[in-house]
Amino acid sequence: QVQLVESGGGLVQAGGSLRLSCAASGSISSIGAMGWFRQAPGKQRELVARIIGDGNTNYADSVKGRFTISRENAKNTVILQMNSLKPEDTAVYYCHALVRVTSMFGFRDYWGQGTQVNVSS
Repeated sequence: QVQLVESGGGLVQAGGSLRLSCAASGSISSIGAMGWFRQAPGKQRELVARIIGDGNTNYADSVKGRFTISRENAKNTVILQMNSLKPEDTAVYYCHALVRVTSMFGFRDYWGQGTQVNVSS
């Protein structure tokens, strides 16, 4: 299978920064899109940021201008740089990827295990 492994979560004060990374491994032919969702207590899962194909990106309005998603060249890895963090950014952050698996047709969804981000006021 394909596995997505996240790192970089933790506790930070409001106004601080965190850097999340997600590395995909396994039987990967190609990755069509890769990014981050988050789910806060009592809220629906929402898209935070995603990088598509050769570099197109999109962001949730709530994080635009504060978060930056990027791709490590020659690696199946995405980085989410989170600056000016707010308490409302507190959530479990999940890496997500659309992956074309070796010897299979089409793209499939894969999810990381989630990493906790806590922002104190």
